Amino acid sequence: DGIKVATNTLRVGFEPDGSWRIFGLRYDYSPSIKVQTEDDITASVVAPGRLLRDSDGHSRKFVQNCEYMLFQRPDDAVIRGYDHQAESDIATADTFLSNFEPLTSKDAQNMLDDAITFNQFTTPMQDLIRAAASSEEPTYFVSSADSRIVQGTPSKNPRYLQPRPDLANPQATAAATVASHLYHHVALSDPLPLPIDVVAAGRRNNVAEGPVPALCCYNPLHYMELPELFMEFISSMTGKSPSTTGAGSEGALTKGPFNAMPGTLDLNAAFIGFALCGYDGWLSSAGMIGPTIRVDHDISLLVPELFSRMSTSERQASNLIAGGFLEPIKDTERDGHPVLASRLGYRITQSFVERYFGRIFMHPTMVFTEAMLRPETQDAAQFADSVDTIVTTHQRVAQAYVDDGTIAYACPPIRALLQIMATGTCDEGWTLSSPEFRAQFTGESVLASDWYAARLDAKQSLDVRRAELSLASLDRFMSQANNAEVVARLDMSQRRTTVQRWHDRWASQTYRDYLVGTLGVQPW
Repeated sequence: DGIKVATNTLRVGFEPDGSWRIFGLRYDYSPSIKVQTEDDITASVVAPGRLLRDSDGHSRKFVQNCEYMLFQRPDDAVIRGYDHQAESDIATADTFLSNFEPLTSKDAQNMLDDAITFNQFTTPMQDLIRAAASSEEPTYFVSSADSRIVQGTPSKNPRYLQPRPDLANPQATAAATVASHLYHHVALSDPLPLPIDVVAAGRRNNVAEGPVPALCCYNPLHYMELPELFMEFISSMTGKSPSTTGAGSEGALTKGPFNAMPGTLDLNAAFIGFALCGYDGWLSSAGMIGPTIRVDHDISLLVPELFSRMSTSERQASNLIAGGFLEPIKDTERDGHPVLASRLGYRITQSFVERYFGRIFMHPTMVFTEAMLRPETQDAAQFADSVDTIVTTHQRVAQAYVDDGTIAYACPPIRALLQIMATGTCDEGWTLSSPEFRAQFTGESVLASDWYAARLDAKQSLDVRRAELSLASLDRFMSQANNAEVVARLDMSQRRTTVQRWHDRWASQTYRDYLVGTLGVQPW
């Protein structure tokens, strides 16, 4: 009827020949606006639910970025015109770059002469190439599509530092902030701390390749109960990445230069946070789904779109399991060898795809095929080998905590989990499926435990000791006659009164009760 109809499509993975799998989006679909506020290093705090607005009683975690720049690897920038953000950033002056090919003015002129490929770039990159072609200064420039040539082939690890998007685009961030205040009915003049609602970790998968073992037994989205989730976190397992030499154990818990404390202390805090906050553990797939379906980061980028279109009750794993939207993965056997696939937790089903991905795609079952939902149907042998890779990595990493003695610092649930990962049983004789073992991983169990009470006692003692040291320091300073003028000028008596007030508060039973629902501190 003369009305223009806009059709939006989205790439979700690749065909075996490398061509894109393109699917139509719903006509009423509009992508959510995402405000990225953190990358690798984040400060966080767990606050008791009773202190929070609209709380269901659970504690909640709040995060704050510690970085100004994000260290990006723009994999898709090699496709001219595809990654608009990367092309704009790379074309900006004073950008830190690594592993891009240094190009000259002559290279820029050749790129201009190839009009078809040149026009595939976005405007910022076109402007940069034109400027480089018309001037000998600077001597070199880079193109977003040209990685450094290393031993005759382009590097798979180009990097650049991107200014944090929430700071680089303050207008969009402000609009999102206003929208959040409106949604929560909070005045713009009042603070609105936004807690973490969903935790969805990314998991890189790969097909077997030479000495690199198979790790491709996950479907697009898994839910894991806390024991299985923390097996994942403890092993920090990864598939083969363009920035690493092969599969192995990497991630936050192996970044020793960032944290010289025993990793067990981080595990304790992470576990307490998950248990007290009641967070479900989600894992989305990147790289490969099964040995034949390559998806790179397409699924991971879809997960925020998915969860933002589900209500709080719809996202609850218990409701999804009851409704048949998640199915448990059971242990099996292959050639007389056990395949401990239950460590993969639960995975989404066809019903999940139809109902929830149907809010994004016109034909969601064409996007997520049976082969993607059940990777073992692609290659049963590689599925079994992938599970073996996971079990072996769990055992190896957990044994390291036993061998170096840092298991002694673990809270009882994490200690038992490390022992089960390493040997199959713990000191109490429990296995991974023992009800007594799994009962330790609930928020109610943590709150009722002696070891958690000891963490809160340690926190209170630490605060009281800090106040005592401050009072002693003030008394020592104020008692010296030659400091009388400074004491009067800075009103040190009033400062001491303030510290004494904090000391009395921290030493009270009221403060000890206030700490319930927080992380406490590691008792020594």
